[in-house]
Amino acid sequence: MSENSKSDKKEELKDNIKSSITDQTGKKKTKKEKEAEEELSEEDLKLKTDLELLVERLKDEDQSLYMPSLVQLKKFIKNSTSSMTAVPKPLKFLRPLYPSLCKVHEKWTDNELKSSIADVLSVLAMTYSDNGKHDSVRFRMLSNVPNMEDWGHEYLRHLALELGEVYNDQVEKEANELTNSSEQPSVPTTFDFPKETILQLSLEIVPYFLKHNGEADAVDLLLEIEAIDKLPQFVDENTFQRVCQYMIACVPLLPPPEDVAFLQTAYSIYLSESKLTEALTLAIRLGDESLIRSVFDATSDAVIHKQLAYMLSAQKSAFEFEGLQEIIGNTNLSEHFLYLAKELNLTVPKVPEDIYKSHLDNSKSVFTATGMDSAQQNLAGSFVNGLVNLGYSNHKMMTESDTWVYKTKGDGMTSSVANIGSVFQWNLDGLQQLDKFLYVEEPEIKAGALLGIGISAAGVHDGEVEPALLLLQEYVTNSDTKISSAAILGLGIAFAGSQNQEVLSLLLPIAADTTLPIETSVIASLALSHIFVGTCNGDITASIMDNFLERTALELKTEWTRFLTLSLGILYMGQGEQVDDVLETLNAIEHPMVSAIEVLVSTCAYTGTGDVLLIQDLLHRLTPKAVKKDEDDEDDEDDDEEGNDELDETAAIRELLGKHEAEMKQNEETQNDNPDSMDIDDESVENAQQSKKESEEGKKETEIKAEDAINSKEENDEKDFINDKEEKEEAAVDELAYSVLGIAMVALGEGIGKEMSLRHFGHLMHYGNEHIRRMVPLAMGLVSIADPQMKVFDTLSRFSHDPDLQVSMNSIYAMGLCGAGTNNARLAQLLRQLASYYSREQDALFITRLAQGLVHLGKGTMTLDVYNDAHVLNKVTLASLLTVLVGLISPNFMLKHHELFFMLNSGVRPKYIITLNEEGEPIKVNVRVGQAVDTVGQAGKPKTITGWITQSTPVLLNHGERAELETDEYISYASNIEGIVILKKNPDYNEEE
Repeated sequence: MSENSKSDKKEELKDNIKSSITDQTGKKKTKKEKEAEEELSEEDLKLKTDLELLVERLKDEDQSLYMPSLVQLKKFIKNSTSSMTAVPKPLKFLRPLYPSLCKVHEKWTDNELKSSIADVLSVLAMTYSDNGKHDSVRFRMLSNVPNMEDWGHEYLRHLALELGEVYNDQVEKEANELTNSSEQPSVPTTFDFPKETILQLSLEIVPYFLKHNGEADAVDLLLEIEAIDKLPQFVDENTFQRVCQYMIACVPLLPPPEDVAFLQTAYSIYLSESKLTEALTLAIRLGDESLIRSVFDATSDAVIHKQLAYMLSAQKSAFEFEGLQEIIGNTNLSEHFLYLAKELNLTVPKVPEDIYKSHLDNSKSVFTATGMDSAQQNLAGSFVNGLVNLGYSNHKMMTESDTWVYKTKGDGMTSSVANIGSVFQWNLDGLQQLDKFLYVEEPEIKAGALLGIGISAAGVHDGEVEPALLLLQEYVTNSDTKISSAAILGLGIAFAGSQNQEVLSLLLPIAADTTLPIETSVIASLALSHIFVGTCNGDITASIMDNFLERTALELKTEWTRFLTLSLGILYMGQGEQVDDVLETLNAIEHPMVSAIEVLVSTCAYTGTGDVLLIQDLLHRLTPKAVKKDEDDEDDEDDDEEGNDELDETAAIRELLGKHEAEMKQNEETQNDNPDSMDIDDESVENAQQSKKESEEGKKETEIKAEDAINSKEENDEKDFINDKEEKEEAAVDELAYSVLGIAMVALGEGIGKEMSLRHFGHLMHYGNEHIRRMVPLAMGLVSIADPQMKVFDTLSRFSHDPDLQVSMNSIYAMGLCGAGTNNARLAQLLRQLASYYSREQDALFITRLAQGLVHLGKGTMTLDVYNDAHVLNKVTLASLLTVLVGLISPNFMLKHHELFFMLNSGVRPKYIITLNEEGEPIKVNVRVGQAVDTVGQAGKPKTITGWITQSTPVLLNHGERAELETDEYISYASNIEGIVILKKNPDYNEEE
């Protein structure tokens, strides 16, 4: 074989080995390439190649290619179509080229070109993680290209998100500069974004969102950059409704002052769009009388004015407007209610036995002598009679002689007579029925008549003449405390929420006079707080604070003090930050109960806000370990101080004794040392013995006195220590009780918060101490007031058999609150079983009767619900509920002072829908009544109610229900079909065949 052929073979072998190696190593590459090629279709591959070519042209030196290439690049991106779940193809293929495009932007000097490429880079930055640089915003600000809307909805949403982050960074940076903080931001920013530019850019995006059903995005963006007041200029008749609904739904989730800013903005939008009833509901929520007046001034239509007045009357508003005082003052309320009763065939009065249905019980023990004594049973019957026939101006007891009043005894007669006021509530004819009781001798009956006069006039004000005030004012300063207290309480119920200045001048001196018995001053303060609920009245606040500061610890050591605290809370109800000054003043008082007062007053101020931080603080106060530890520390400190004082005084007494002994010893030694110095005769010996005897007696006497002094000192110290400890314990009990109630009050305004609070109450019932457990049922009752949910009242039914009788009684009363005015059959059955179970327990049976009366309140036509369908908090109703709940911290106290249960009457309202024509006459129309549906943020025109039933007005509206007109035959003047609604004929309506 030749040399050449050998060398050729060697080369061939080398090539084979090389190729085999490259094949093995290249297999993976080709596999990946094949996969990539399989993934990319021919069309996508061409798109990728074209995009890469365009980017290469931008890197080229030939400037003439730059602008056409950019135009082509934008065209590719804008024309790309993609599914909602995938990134558009051009953005996907350009992502790896983003850094090189950024370098191109830096390199170029032509302003027009730089602006155009910045426009593209702002869009590409969406797909590129920028590590806090916020490139989308940065390049958008560097670009002057108009019509950024062309890039689409997703780009603008991303831009809005970054704008919010940038704004917050800027605020943080400014705050750090102000405090000269050395802390550096976590991510160094390479670009400074001026606030004005951020605002300007945001206001360019907002109109796009509003035009494209992105109302929530627009509101969120303006919230982030703290410019929500700029929103009204962008809304129109097509978008305002959805914008305002979303803003109002956000309010419970916002911290102050943003929640108020949202309400004010929504108010101004409604007012500008002439939606006056919606604007009025927000003005009432804001509690600003000038805003209410602006709503009335926005129209001269007398019928609209009447509709607005009816809305104010339901809130027991103190607003005054010429010509509408009769409507706002509820003078027609009784007439409308009796029309409802007649239409629903409810005019026949009921007797307590119709509610008890004792014939259904197997056990007849309710009527045996071992059960409730007859006087208390008759009193319970009076209460039930008053609650069931409330407002009907007719009851069976009227047909009998007046002897039924004397079937109760003592203070029971007061409540029995006062229940006549309940039956005649809102009807001034009740004053004639009660007048005859003012001339009897028994002060209890006279007191009942005065209280009844106040109840019958509850919330009804003519404006010119106030018969309740004329009748009651002369009894306010009566020497008999029963009569004066009943008159004051009657005024509080009659004028609740009215802000009547005459009553203020009448009762304020009594509330401020600390020489009067504390009970009288407290009742005057309580009445005034109900009249001026949520007004922060300075004079009443000062008089309440004077009582706390000037009264002795012994005077304040009574259950009445709780109502003094509550009065302060009611004055600041729903006022939020305005309560801060009062809390600062309270901090200056050195008393154990200050902490408890702060809890109740602050929860009243933030009631219905859903404030999570406040609820967390209240739960922290209810944590056993934290409370126990603090108390132990305080006790140890007090023990040390008291121990030191005691040692000092005892040491001083012992020192005196020591000196006395030393003097005695010295005298004896002197006599012993000088025996020769005196004549030892019998007389001198006797004298010496006598003096020794006297000195010994003196010594014993001094010792006895010293011991007595030490003992009395120890006894006094022990008494002081016990009193101090008792005060601390009572204050701690009140603080726990107010904290439990506070959770319910704060959570009231928001659905999810209410659900979560019910879970918390379950935990507190398991792990809380006896004082917490007593309040939990009442808090559950408050959260689900007039809303009988099975899970709630079944839980309460379980608690009603608790070993602790106070827990049981509060659970039973809470069951009554849950079903207030609903006639709920299951709840009524549970209460009948409880009446049988507690037939031998007088107090528990009495509370059960009250709960039965509440469930059948007004034969099922009334409610104690604190919110209406428009979600406006009724402060008068909440104040009336809180008065009873705070009293039930000690159920025995409330059973003794049962006249306080009548405070509920000021909060009762009918739950009707009555439709009137423009002349004010009742008309019958068909309405659909169903469960309200939350339609906030939903697309299109979703149904606002579900599971409806068509009924003819007048109809009843339960908790969580909403009504709407069945046809377009009438147009409603009110946005919410609730209460008294004025309708007008629709001129464009054509009746269907």
